[in-house]
Amino acid sequence: MAAGAAAGCAWDPTVSLRLGHPALVLLERCRGAGPFRAILAHLLRLGLAFETFPMSRLLHFATAASSPRLTREADLLFRHFTPRPNLYIYNLMLSASAAAAAGDSTTSSPRRAVALYMSMLASSVHPDERTFLALLRSVERLSAGRQVHAHVVTSGFHSRAYLRNSLIKMYLDAGDVETAELMFRSTPVPDTVSFNIMLSGYVNEGCTAKALRFFCDAALRGIGVDHYTAVALLTCCGRLKDTLLGRSVHGVVIRRVDRGDWGLILMNALLDMYAKCGEMDAAMRVFGEADEKDGISWNTMVAGFVNAGKLDLACKYFFEAPSRDLVSWNALLAGFARYRDFSAVIKLFDDMLASRVNPDKVTAVTLISAAATNGSLNHGRSIHGWVVKGFGLQDAFLASALVDMYCKCGNVKGGHSVFEKALYRDVTLWTAMISGLAFNGHGTEALDLYWKMQAEDVTPNGVTLLAVLSACSHAGLLDEGCRIFDAMKQRYNIEPGIEHFGCMVDLFARSGRLTDALALARRMPMRPSRSIWGSILNASLACQNTEVAEIASEELLHLDPAEEGGYVLLSNLYAAGGHWNHSDKVRQNMERKGVRKSVGASNFES
Repeated sequence: MAAGAAAGCAWDPTVSLRLGHPALVLLERCRGAGPFRAILAHLLRLGLAFETFPMSRLLHFATAASSPRLTREADLLFRHFTPRPNLYIYNLMLSASAAAAAGDSTTSSPRRAVALYMSMLASSVHPDERTFLALLRSVERLSAGRQVHAHVVTSGFHSRAYLRNSLIKMYLDAGDVETAELMFRSTPVPDTVSFNIMLSGYVNEGCTAKALRFFCDAALRGIGVDHYTAVALLTCCGRLKDTLLGRSVHGVVIRRVDRGDWGLILMNALLDMYAKCGEMDAAMRVFGEADEKDGISWNTMVAGFVNAGKLDLACKYFFEAPSRDLVSWNALLAGFARYRDFSAVIKLFDDMLASRVNPDKVTAVTLISAAATNGSLNHGRSIHGWVVKGFGLQDAFLASALVDMYCKCGNVKGGHSVFEKALYRDVTLWTAMISGLAFNGHGTEALDLYWKMQAEDVTPNGVTLLAVLSACSHAGLLDEGCRIFDAMKQRYNIEPGIEHFGCMVDLFARSGRLTDALALARRMPMRPSRSIWGSILNASLACQNTEVAEIASEELLHLDPAEEGGYVLLSNLYAAGGHWNHSDKVRQNMERKGVRKSVGASNFES
């Protein structure tokens, strides 16, 4: 032990680092909680634990261990047996608090870090760079991060590169991109690390286009490219599904990053980019050339082939993988569900359970969606029972999927039962129930549920309003539909999309107000779709309004000149009104343009 410590003085790390006492030597060699507690008891009996240097070694061991119990013991030692903590001890405790905050969703760890820092300042112990780095790892709110930043500036550490980069990352993680950009621009000489932090921050915030512009600007300034840069750029290319840009980044990686520095993360980023772009041949080449593969590599290939619709190759990679985890099982299940092979979904799920892989909520949603698509109510009920047994009634998203399944199977009563029993109802669950009622022709009940949702202060989203407008359209509730459509922008600040306009056009057309339907279609901010003109045409045929039918038919033929439906409907309309010359002209126009009427067919088998 240091001589100063033996004399009862605080240990000075700049003077002595000697560990002469046998108990301290044992502590440095200690492995495990049991021996640590024995050495702690021995040091307490000798009275050495109350000295600063021995206590710093005890706290170092306890905070470095991954055991939560030892971390709590370190806290007890600090609070009750460390009367004169120095900067090193404070930093140890702050680092431990930061590590606890990273793995704990409660606010106790960040508050503990703040309390430690305030105690440190009250004890006239001046912080250093490590202090602020630990504090930044502890903060959860942007306001607290700004206060740490202010203390960094007033303490004179704002020019430290590592600390500055940590502050930039803190702002990006908090979503304050503007402040992060200001800090980056004020950096005297930006390095590759700060550049990569900004680039990754843009990618994580979904600012893909900004990330690419930032990379181009940085490249012109001569900032180098490493594997961190490449991973961020490949993520951008995958999100944009830009194969050409992805291949360009791949070329940059080959030219500028040594093959030995690629690593598994970069290889998986390449695989993910090609898979998201649908370039599975390129992904297979990268996969085949990889020196090392992990579960992520195999899962990327399985998911890529699933998205490409190549379930045979997805199964091949799935079964060839050294091990199969929950992600790979869910990816293949989703593939079979997407392509409506319900029997394969059930068989694969049985194999999953036989392999002792515990399903999660993603598995549950896949199974529920498969039952809904298949219209298999009996299987849906079985899956419902399994979901309740495994996950209870707390999850609103699972409840939404169950409501959707029951309503698509025609069992609105079953869907409403799930809705009523749900412990928590978010906007998704309300929307699922409203959509289910509208889908099954219960427009009035759907509208009543919408008003009830409003009464419970649940704010609708665009999907909710689309479901309500659809319900109004099918139930002929014109006044209510107009009121809801007007409220979209005025009350909820939601811009109506083409689907919302389509519902309103259909509502006007079904109500016989063809002139209003035509006027709304013409003043839409986007180009009306075929379905919008088709609803006007069908309504005008029902009302035998030849003038509006001609306009709608012309718009349909303009959108798709090769589509026979518009010609046939218009010809039939003229014929029904006795305008045989017009009807013959439409048929002749079809023949001149090479449009053929499809031969009628029946789904019934003899």
